Amino acid sequence: MSSTILPAIGLVPSPSEAEADASPHKHPFLVALGERVRALRARRGMTRKALSLATDVSERHLANLEYGVGNASILILLQVAAALQCSLAELLGDVTTRSPEWLMLRELLEHRDEDTLRRVRSAVGEMLGTGGDHGSGGRARSSRVALVGLRGAGKSTLGAMLAEDLGFPFVELSREIEKFAGCSVSEIQALYGQNAYRRYERRALEETIQIYEDAVIATPGGIVSDPATFNQLLAHCTTVWLQAEPEDHMGRVAAQGDMRPMRASKEAMEDLKSILAGRAAFYSKAELRVNTSAQPLTETFALLQRTVRSALGIEKHA
Repeated sequence: MSSTILPAIGLVPSPSEAEADASPHKHPFLVALGERVRALRARRGMTRKALSLATDVSERHLANLEYGVGNASILILLQVAAALQCSLAELLGDVTTRSPEWLMLRELLEHRDEDTLRRVRSAVGEMLGTGGDHGSGGRARSSRVALVGLRGAGKSTLGAMLAEDLGFPFVELSREIEKFAGCSVSEIQALYGQNAYRRYERRALEETIQIYEDAVIATPGGIVSDPATFNQLLAHCTTVWLQAEPEDHMGRVAAQGDMRPMRASKEAMEDLKSILAGRAAFYSKAELRVNTSAQPLTETFALLQRTVRSALGIEKHA
């Protein structure tokens, strides 16, 4: 979409962020919409500038959207939906509104708490044969151990150490993605875009699950961006969230000589914190957690080793 047509559909010139925050006339729906846009952008690790380039929409117009000002046209759709006594999703043709069964499922699940939704997801996974949560209901944990977390959490370093300790193969999913594509991750994204990269990512995970009964898998930080791929990971692996402070994430990535994906931003730390906040709710679905900022590497590995061995029921070496 060209940014030149946006004023015609209700976007007004962007105020400063301070002015937008202070505006007393912002509609709650537009505020919530803006928050969801920011959350989705963070989850995918995109700066506003990157989103602007990808959509051909100016950063000022995107700022309008994210800060809940302008774009009154969507409020008209909201009014129409209210008059028709349906959700905006149904009016727009969301997949979960396309049949009576979908609509009744939405009704059953609406307003349920996170724990209830998790149990429903697990039960549905079991029913469909795609797997549910490990370690519950008497179900044995998978001996495929997948490490999740933002870049710089220590997945490659600790993953290699853990694989050696357990005697398991070590799989870096990013390297498997590159094998499928025949080029580097950065080249995939530059030449073919994020959608193609996610397809390669899912294919690499599916093959890894098929090949390895036992493995330690270091996953890309953005694997949570595709719910279908992340569902597969949760269903077929014992997952560990390697948590770290933003400063440690930044320092470790910089030490590797790579500032991706923040290199184009003048506010790299703020971008990183935003990405981490946007993904934390998904990383938290992992069954196990280890903080890699709380102690030196040797102690961190010992903690990871104990945590994983205990979860898998594997005795420590004599």
